[in-house]
Amino acid sequence: MIKIVKLSTVVLASSFMVACASTSDIDRLQSNIDSLSTKINSVESKTAEIGAKADQAATNATDAAANAAAATAAANRAAATAEDTNRKLDRMLNKAMMK
Repeated sequence: MIKIVKLSTVVLASSFMVACASTSDIDRLQSNIDSLSTKINSVESKTAEIGAKADQAATNATDAAANAAAATAAANRAAATAEDTNRKLDRMLNKAMMK
């Protein structure tokens, strides 16, 4: 009987020690989970920020393409006008030379 009581006492004391150790482990794990959760939230906010910047960059690129197209059209009009002016000057020069 005394052996059973001693064995029960040892088992009970061991289980309390293990329970304390596992509570400590659970607390440490919870701390790690909280830390990871904070990091995930940080990554999510940075991802949203990067997404917004990417959208802005796409808008800027579209605006730049539109401006480039407008500049090309203006340059083509200017070239056509210069060509017309050169033809007129050539005709005037030819008329002047024939007189």
